[in-house]
Amino acid sequence: MKLFSPLTLGTIEIPNRVVMAPLTRVRSGDAGIPGDIVIEHYRQRASLGLIVSEGTYPSHAGQGFPGQPGLVGDDQLAGWKRVTDAVHADGGRIVAQVMHAGRVTHPDTNGGYEVVAPSAIAITGTTRTSTGKQPYPVPHALTTQELPGIIDEFVTASRKAIDVAGFDGVELHGANGYLLHEFLSPESNQRDDAYGGTPEKRARFVIELVTAVAAEVGAEKVGLRISPAHNIQDALETEAADVHATYGALVDALAPLNLAYLSILHADPTGELVQDLRTRFGGPFLINSGFGVITNREEAIAILEDGVGDAVVVGRPAIANPDLARRWRENLPENEPNPATFYSTGPEGYIDYPFYDGSVSSN
Repeated sequence: MKLFSPLTLGTIEIPNRVVMAPLTRVRSGDAGIPGDIVIEHYRQRASLGLIVSEGTYPSHAGQGFPGQPGLVGDDQLAGWKRVTDAVHADGGRIVAQVMHAGRVTHPDTNGGYEVVAPSAIAITGTTRTSTGKQPYPVPHALTTQELPGIIDEFVTASRKAIDVAGFDGVELHGANGYLLHEFLSPESNQRDDAYGGTPEKRARFVIELVTAVAAEVGAEKVGLRISPAHNIQDALETEAADVHATYGALVDALAPLNLAYLSILHADPTGELVQDLRTRFGGPFLINSGFGVITNREEAIAILEDGVGDAVVVGRPAIANPDLARRWRENLPENEPNPATFYSTGPEGYIDYPFYDGSVSSN
């Protein structure tokens, strides 16, 4: 089956096509330094074809959650080096997801830094901070002159992720309502300059950022994650024609770079939008269909056998089954994930899911 065959993603050779999704787990403490349980968590999952790390912030202002790890300080990078060394020692491959939260944060979370976004529009609702729940603040609308500085943060973090922390590459987070996605959405981006107002202009910042990172570390070590029309965290994209035009412009501009891969989160991976973007991208195409529902073995196999994508990105099954690739290959029973421990602290629900030993039953 294709799901268990090798695949080349830029400079990364993966032995199977089961990819661990970037999964926020907030286990890195106030200082954002991956510690012993984070190391063990990723090491346990080294048999997956590729591990994409949880979202890591490229600057303190970009931190979105308490307990989120960063790629800023020397101690953070040293912590990640222990993670990548452990994964590599067990034969695995791991890339860092570089994520700027944009307006999806609060000064009580990011250490008092100004919250930034494409436009001065707050998210409806509250966010969990280190001091309790707080309403989302109205963000500072980044000026045209400030945008190169944000790009430099991503470039610097990506270089350090590879050269210092030992990651095999980086995945730039353009999905799920965070900063890059905020530029793509007409709801969160209401600029009237060269970076807003039309689909092509809304795509411009992401194009420039990805191009700059690719020029710095090599396009063959860079992936991009997108989630068109995901409509999450107020980054709404509700007009089908606009969505297609925006992401079409994005993919058309990036296709000549020959990136390592494009990873797409979408509920309808066989639909016209996703498959058109795949054709236009022309490179390795990773499918993540499980957000509202959990991707199961049968769907993962079908995605590959039907030629919908080149690899399958999975989240909750990878949380609960560190040996997921083996379980799916041999059609073994699976552990059930415990959502109550997804965003808690400590080892429970993080490093204590058992490997299959012949006695584990599906529950």
